[in-house]
Amino acid sequence: LMRPLQGCRGRGVVVGTVTLCLAAGWALQTPGGVSLVVPQPNINATVAQNILLSVEYSCRGVATIEWKHVSSWGTTKIVEWKSGNYVNISTVYKERVTTFENGSIQLLNVGMRDAGYYFVTVTEEYGTNTYGTIIVNVYEIIYEDLHFVAVFFAFLAAVSAILICFMWLCNKSLHLFQKKTTHKLTASTTEEIELETIEC
Repeated sequence: LMRPLQGCRGRGVVVGTVTLCLAAGWALQTPGGVSLVVPQPNINATVAQNILLSVEYSCRGVATIEWKHVSSWGTTKIVEWKSGNYVNISTVYKERVTTFENGSIQLLNVGMRDAGYYFVTVTEEYGTNTYGTIIVNVYEIIYEDLHFVAVFFAFLAAVSAILICFMWLCNKSLHLFQKKTTHKLTASTTEEIELETIEC
């Protein structure tokens, strides 16, 4: 009789614990809740290009969006705004940042110092927040490629000029050789005609 009673008590404790956890979760749950999607977490850009740091957030209440840039030069706050209210852009980025209602920002005319990690924080009015990260790589290789192409074309032009000169010289030499051969043939024909005249 005792064993079944202990089994019921054991089950009762488990059910009670689960119920207590669910109740605590329901009590602590905020009325809103916020979610954030980062469709492109890694962006490759070249110097002077405009880039879009795209995110999409959703929440029931009013949200505050904040963007920060972290690199080897340090951490910089880019912008903070509240949906439908103020926009506070830091002086460093004043002329270079455009904000969008979905939480995205566009960064104009990127340089090498813009490479690094971009952190976005979306905080709901009830205190719930979520984070996202985008890694930006900035390259300067396009200029090296243009330099290589310019040097390659200069080299091809020089080789072409040398080949054209060589062909012109060969052509001139051939004409001179043909003239000398024609002159010799004409002289020998004249000598033969003179010889025949003498023999007669």
